[in-house]
Amino acid sequence: MATWNSRGLRGSTLEEFINRTNEDYARKKLALVQKIPTPITPVKIDKENRHITLAYFDKISTVDYIGACQGIPICFDAKECASDTFPLQNIHEHQVEFMSNFETQDGISFLIIYYTQINKIYYMRFEELYRFWKRSLNGGRKSFKIEELDPQFFFEVVSGYFVPYLETLSLDLKMRE
Repeated sequence: MATWNSRGLRGSTLEEFINRTNEDYARKKLALVQKIPTPITPVKIDKENRHITLAYFDKISTVDYIGACQGIPICFDAKECASDTFPLQNIHEHQVEFMSNFETQDGISFLIIYYTQINKIYYMRFEELYRFWKRSLNGGRKSFKIEELDPQFFFEVVSGYFVPYLETLSLDLKMRE
């Protein structure tokens, strides 16, 4: 059984930005995307501050977000990276499997990676993630470098949206045609 601790808050900045973006997309009826909570069982609680300090995950999670964008099912996971190399150990096998199965059902799966050192966000298509994943399973690098990524899928925070992923989703869809 996995244990939760403060390491689980590493992506909270990115997730907050995505949550605000999703609220705006919903308000404008562009997409309906929800954060999927991971069920936990608290073990220790700091009664003074009313915070959970130790908990067990009830089950393994799939992805952070799931929803629909103008009739297209989407799911994605949010990751933060403080260097120019992203370790694949930050993505779990069951997540890759879920995303692969989601794609098989004609959904669109992707990662949103926030590179904190350059303040840029990357939309990683599932096809690209899977290529890196397979490379690692076949004895290759267990990570990928920022230089290996497709430059057209980087974006910066723009006015009105914290994480404007619909534009890169549109590009992803065009590349699938």
